[in-house]
Amino acid sequence: MDYTLEVVAVPTRDIDASKDFYERKMGWPVDHDVEPRPGVRYVQITPPGSGCSIVLGAEMGMEPGALRGLQLVVADLVAAHAELAARGVEVSDVQALDGDASRLERGGKALDNVGFVFFSDPDGNGWAIQQISARAEN
Repeated sequence: MDYTLEVVAVPTRDIDASKDFYERKMGWPVDHDVEPRPGVRYVQITPPGSGCSIVLGAEMGMEPGALRGLQLVVADLVAAHAELAARGVEVSDVQALDGDASRLERGGKALDNVGFVFFSDPDGNGWAIQQISARAEN
């Protein structure tokens, strides 16, 4: 039996600010923006190429900014870093988590599995982006 992860809840204080961040700064399309009952609103957004969406909302069972460890995978970390920085996202420098600084100089496949950048959304929910080029091509 397959178990597919389809949605991750991301708590926010200000849905409009979060929607703007993910849609405009990150460049992720909005799937829908609904208010199932007065005063309750959810915005579903899916990163390009992902089979899993995020849902923004104020009533997510956790404090806004408490979510950590969300991880995206890209085939080209340097290109992803440049794109996000150009969009105005405050993203960390490209890092080689194994401490091998020569990987940064070599770039390309040398960053596979150990190359990361980090960013947070307006509420402080933490994200990582990892390079795994072989997996991302599948």
